[in-house]
Amino acid sequence: MFYYLFTWLDKQFDFPGAGVFQYISFRAAMAVIVSLIISLLFGKRIINYIRKKQIGETVRELGLEGQTKKAGTPTMGGLIILAAIIIPTLLFAKLNNVYIILMLVSTVWLGAIGFLDDYIKVFKKNKDGLKGKFKVIGQVGIGLIVGTTLYFHPDVTTKERVYTSGSQANSFDPAINKNVEYKAPKYAKEETKTLKTTIPFVKNNEFDYNVIVKWICEDCGKWGWLVFIPMVILIVTAVSNGANITDGIDGLATGTSAIIGTTLGILAYVSGNAVFADYLNIMYIPHSGELVIFIAAFVGACIGFLWYNSFPAQVFMGDTGSLALGGIIAVFAIAIRKELLIPILCGIFLIENVSVIMQVYYFKYQKKKRGLEYAQSHRLFKMAPLHHHYQKVGFHESKIVSRFWIIGIMLAVLTIVTLKLR
Repeated sequence: MFYYLFTWLDKQFDFPGAGVFQYISFRAAMAVIVSLIISLLFGKRIINYIRKKQIGETVRELGLEGQTKKAGTPTMGGLIILAAIIIPTLLFAKLNNVYIILMLVSTVWLGAIGFLDDYIKVFKKNKDGLKGKFKVIGQVGIGLIVGTTLYFHPDVTTKERVYTSGSQANSFDPAINKNVEYKAPKYAKEETKTLKTTIPFVKNNEFDYNVIVKWICEDCGKWGWLVFIPMVILIVTAVSNGANITDGIDGLATGTSAIIGTTLGILAYVSGNAVFADYLNIMYIPHSGELVIFIAAFVGACIGFLWYNSFPAQVFMGDTGSLALGGIIAVFAIAIRKELLIPILCGIFLIENVSVIMQVYYFKYQKKKRGLEYAQSHRLFKMAPLHHHYQKVGFHESKIVSRFWIIGIMLAVLTIVTLKLR
């Protein structure tokens, strides 16, 4: 809203300083600041309100050190995160931007699913919460909305790369002491609809979903959305659940999400800027630069919430926060055509997810082959997901979180490096 207000003041009254709101970098910085203020100042009030209403965590006995001390800790703190994301975005982003609208819808949608789950657990005293099938239906629903919008909306476009030959001032080669001819990459003037995405570690790093169905018949290329939309649904569901599973010890999901969000912000900025996209030889996505404001608010919300969620946690985000965080990361990555980087960037979420799957199937295999007693005494991990395994081994949870963060930072750096490592 401030963007429109100060743009009007600049045009009508030449208001001093109003023009700075035209810069994405300035609005992103303001979004971070406001997000932190909301998280830190209003977060404490929300925590006190939650505690007053006796909205506390019910902890199951899993035999983990310090686990019983967490009983009664205020939960549903994801409301703080949602407020710290949505309010700065509404204040500083262009609200007619399709990407911003999509991110806001995804945030509210997944936050609502998580809130409903927490509400059933806390107020209805049902430890199981919302049934898994209803969570999946909700995740599939938002995945369908996101995939359909990104394919059919006229403002979701890219600019194709074109090449022109010519002598340039910066093409001087001292080895031969003269200017040389080279092909300078440029972007077409017209925006085009495409299902291309970025694929890492490949020189010509664009993959077209249409290729998957194009071989079937000559005109089947136009049916690529039949592959793209299910892929979107799968990614949103997987990453959302991955963040949910990772949220098991103080600060793990919050800090990991902040690292991932910072990386996505860098990728969004270079993808939405023609100069940087041209230099890095990556896909240029018009209008996507506005997403930097949203992800700035996201990072600010995570860091602000970490103030209260770091060990020992004063509040838990609950599914209200964790489902939303994972879904936001997934939708954002898809919007900037970087979803194939998710296995690298979200490696922590991935390994947490995989550890649970491996634990379940290994147990079933051993039970079928050697019996229940053997399967119970010979589990693949002492406990799943993976962070609980390390707790069982004897590591303190703050050490586990710190080391997972370090791994997350390494994966984030590797993700950025893929822009040039091909």
